[in-house]
Amino acid sequence: MKGTDWLRIAALPLLLAGCGDGPGTIEPPPTAQCTFANPVVAGADPWVVRDGGSYHMVQSRDGGIWVTKSTTLTGVAGNGVRVWTPPATGWNSTNVWAPELHRIGDRWYIYYAAGSAGPPYIHQRSGVLESVGSDPQGTYVDRGMLYTGDDPAQAGESKWAIDVSVATINGQLYAAWSGWEQNAATDRTPQHLYIARMSNPYTISGARVRISSPVEPWERGTELDLQEGPEFLQRNGQTFIIYSTRESWLPDYRLGQLRLTGADPMSAASWTKSGPVFVSGEGVVGVGHAGFTKSPDGTEDWIVYHAKTSTSPGWDRVIRMQKFTWNADGSPNFGLPEPSGRQIARPSGECPAS
Repeated sequence: MKGTDWLRIAALPLLLAGCGDGPGTIEPPPTAQCTFANPVVAGADPWVVRDGGSYHMVQSRDGGIWVTKSTTLTGVAGNGVRVWTPPATGWNSTNVWAPELHRIGDRWYIYYAAGSAGPPYIHQRSGVLESVGSDPQGTYVDRGMLYTGDDPAQAGESKWAIDVSVATINGQLYAAWSGWEQNAATDRTPQHLYIARMSNPYTISGARVRISSPVEPWERGTELDLQEGPEFLQRNGQTFIIYSTRESWLPDYRLGQLRLTGADPMSAASWTKSGPVFVSGEGVVGVGHAGFTKSPDGTEDWIVYHAKTSTSPGWDRVIRMQKFTWNADGSPNFGLPEPSGRQIARPSGECPAS
C-alpha cells in the first residue's frame, strides 16, 4: 500500500478591511473551514484505534507491518513506524495481510494473516504479535500462529484463516475470522465466518464454530462466494459483526451485518444476519473491510473503510472515512459513501471552537 496523506483542507480566509468615509474597521476573521475530503490516502484494509488522546492506524505495506500515530482521525494516515518484519522463511514469511491493533490489558496485540508462498494464496494462516511494553509503536514479539482448526485439543491441522478480530463479550474474549471449511489447492474456495473462545490474547482455546456463510442473494458473487473482514461493533450492550462480502477485487464488494440476538456467541443460531448495510454509491465502488472509531471528543461514531479506485477488476484501493449514525433498533446506519472530493466536516473535536 503506497500513498501520501493529502487531506484537502480549505485555505485560511484573508482579513477583510472596512472602507468608507469614516475610520476603517477590521472585521474579525471567520473561522477556518474545518473540513476534509475523501479519499484520505492510498491503501486497503484500514484499522484505526483510538487510545487516550491519540489515534493509531496499522497497515501492512513494504513487506512489513507499520503503526502510525496522530492526535486527529483525519491525520492518522502517515508514514508511521515499522514495528514488525516477517522472517525470511516459515509459515508467515510473505503475503502479510490486514493487520489489526488491539489493546488488551497493558499490552498491544497485532493480529495479521500471512503465508509461506503465493499466489495462489492457499497457505494463509493467522498470527499474533504482542508488544513488549505499552507503546503501540514499540517492540513486538511474535506469539506465533493462532490455531484455527476444528479442535485445538486434537492438535490437528490449522485451517486457512485471515482477518482475525477480537472482542470481549460478557467477560469472555472471542476471536472471529474468515476461513475455509477445509484446506484446498485453489484460492477460489468459499470463505465463511468463524468464532472461537480465547484463553488469552494469543491462544484460541476452544473449537471453532461457523456462524455465517455466503448464502443470501446479496452475498453471492459472480466469481466466488465469500465473507471476510469480520469486525466487532459494540454499543449499549449490543454486539454486531460487520463483515465484507462478494469479491474484494470487483465493484460490488459490500458490507453485511450479524447481530448477536441469542445468549451464546458460540451458537450460529445466536446471530441474526441482515444486509447489505453499506454498498457502492455516489460514484464510490467496492466498499468494504471497515473499522470503527470515535471522534476526538467521543460524541461521534466514524467508519473507516476502503474502496476501489475504478470498476475494473483489481486491488487498487484507497482509504476513506465518514460519520455514521444509529437506527431506532440500535443497529448502525452507515448511509451512502461520501463522494470523492466533497468537503465534509471533520470529526467533532478536531477543530478549535469557533
